[in-house]
Amino acid sequence: MTATYTKPAHTAKQEWATGLTAFAAVMLFLVGLLDIFRGIMAIAEDDIFVTTRQYVFEFDLTGWGWIHLALGAVAVIVSIGLLKVSAWARVVGVAIAGLVIIANFLSLPYYPVWSVVMIAISGFIIWALCVVRRDNLFDLSEERPVSEERPPQRGSYPRGPA
Repeated sequence: MTATYTKPAHTAKQEWATGLTAFAAVMLFLVGLLDIFRGIMAIAEDDIFVTTRQYVFEFDLTGWGWIHLALGAVAVIVSIGLLKVSAWARVVGVAIAGLVIIANFLSLPYYPVWSVVMIAISGFIIWALCVVRRDNLFDLSEERPVSEERPPQRGSYPRGPA
């Protein structure tokens, strides 16, 4: 007798967890990309940033640019790891999103509205990566048969040549 390996059936919980992780990965990618652009703008000393006087966490605008550029580059790399459902990427993703929150809080006077938006998005990324248990995930790069992706619904008719 030979033992046959059968894949466990995907549950709705697994689908939801994987979808939430994929969404967090895409959002982290966008946050990273936008942070890269923000860093480039600050390094080039663009006139889009507000200059403030006597701010407690005052740095040169070029310094803030390098910080945002580095955080953005790491965020993009980690988001690719999240799409591969790597455990290290979830931990580093939470850490990077936390650092993005801190960096945007500290640079709040330079670009206030955008900093608040980035803080909110990064907070959601942290929530999405922390709420999903690891055993509920399956690899996003794994190909599944069409029958597993979307089961037929009641009352639907098969599409085919008429």
